[in-house]
Formats: sequence, structure tokens, C-alpha cells
Amino acid sequence: MTTTTAPAPLLEIDNISKYFGSVIALKDVSMFVRPGEVTCLLGDNGAGKSTLIKVLSGVHQPDEGTYRFEGAEMNLSSPRDALEYGIATVYQDLAMIPLMSVWRNFFLGSEPTKGFGPFKRFDADYAKRTTKDELGKMGIDIRDPDQAVGTLSGGERQSVAIARAVHFGAKVLILDEPTAALGVKQAGVVLRYVVQAKQRGIGVIFITHNPHHAYPVGDHFVILKRGQVYGDYTKDELPLEQLIQMMAGGADLEALQHELERAAEEGDPAAENAAAGLEEEVDKLDELAERAEDGE
Repeated sequence: MTTTTAPAPLLEIDNISKYFGSVIALKDVSMFVRPGEVTCLLGDNGAGKSTLIKVLSGVHQPDEGTYRFEGAEMNLSSPRDALEYGIATVYQDLAMIPLMSVWRNFFLGSEPTKGFGPFKRFDADYAKRTTKDELGKMGIDIRDPDQAVGTLSGGERQSVAIARAVHFGAKVLILDEPTAALGVKQAGVVLRYVVQAKQRGIGVIFITHNPHHAYPVGDHFVILKRGQVYGDYTKDELPLEQLIQMMAGGADLEALQHELERAAEEGDPAAENAAAGLEEEVDKLDELAERAEDGE
């Protein structure tokens, strides 16, 4: 019987901490992403996801801990350093200009040229052709590369940003809440392209607060809470209903419900009303977990 060993991580951080004065933004955070895998980084608002993204992409330098890429310890001094290594970040705002065409946005900041010296000029034909080809490889059928990016749907714009990062040699792709402002159908479009990037051997770090978007595409789940790792699981170790429970803070809600019930027993009418409302929320959470377990 042969056993297969998991590939070495492309990007790995050990016990990373980041402080802003007396504020502890991150404390002893460890995680990794392997080639051809999606590591989902989950957490509610204020969990530390944005700070961790900025550390991974070179915007912030960690105050403590170790950052390794392809096995070598490194110190990123800027996002440009990260890009040179092949660590590309797609932020929520996408860094695109809505009134410019798809192909101009695709090559924004890395414009191809032809000619020499004073005769050097933008190679528009190459840019249009390459844009259409690269989007096609990701399964994106763009109607016209000359159309303005602002005319695309949110999911299509996210997909263009992902294809752009892949084309320019991304080995690790960091996606910052790519489905946060999208409807169900457009979120599905983006998740399909996340899988496409994974199948091309790229290590994907998918940041989200939505477990229903993370679970179908994720291989590895890291849950942040108040700047620390609250859980670190492979998909086999973490059923969807447990992930929902951890993300929704079910245990905290139940503890608060018991406190309010005790206050209500002591004759506080406001606490009695709050406890009743909270009980409904806990019931909804349990129902959601049961539906997830049944595959709905």
C-alpha cells in the first residue's frame, strides 16, 4: 500500500504577531497554503483578516514570527517585493478603472510595447489578443475586450482580476472577500474561477466571512477570532455544520441567552424580551446547521 505525501507549502507563516501601539492586531498566527490547494481564511469583522492580508502581501511587516516562501525565510518590504516572488493579491476594490477597456485594465501597470527607443509604443494588438486568450484559458468568454470594465458584472470583474494575476505569474493568489458584494449567481461564477486557479497548481488564500462560499472550494480552513487562530482544520476534519456553528458564535449566543434568562427570572422585563429574541436566533442557527448537514 503506497501513501502519498502532501506537497510542501508554497507560503507559510509561523507565530506572526502585529502590534499598532498598544493594540494587538495579530498574535501568534500560523497558517500555510500548498500548491493546488485553497486555504480559506475565515473570521468576522475585527478578527484580524485585513491585517493578516497586508502582512502576507508586504504592506505591513510583522513584529514577531517567521514568513517563509518556497521554504526560504524572507522579509517583504513592499507589495512589489511580494509580486516579484509571485504573491499576488486581489483586493475588493480590484484596482481597476471602470471607464477603461478590459484589455487596458488587464495590462494596467505592465503594458506590452513594440518598437525600440523613441519609436517604442503600446502593442495594443498583442494586449487585446492576449487578454482574450488568457480569459479563455480560465473559461471566461468575454464578449469584447474593448468594452469598458464598468459594463461587466461584479463576478466578471473579479474573474478578470483573477485571470490577470494568473497571467503575470502568480504562484500564490490572495483573494480578499471576492464574493462579499455579489449575488448568488455571480458568487458562483467567482468560485468556479477560484477552482480553475487551484487546478492550475496555484496556491489560493481565500478570505471570507461566509462559510457557504468557503466550504465548496476549500481544502484547508483557518478561523481567526480577535487576532488569533481559533481553529485550523482540513476539510475532512470539519463538517460544514461545525464550521457554521464556529463562525456564528453559537456557543457565545447560548451563554448570553442563559445570562439573560437568569436576569429575567430576577424580574427584569427588558432581559426577558432580549432572551426571547436571542432564543429565536439560536433556534435559527441550529436549523441552519441541520439543513447544512442534510446537504441543503
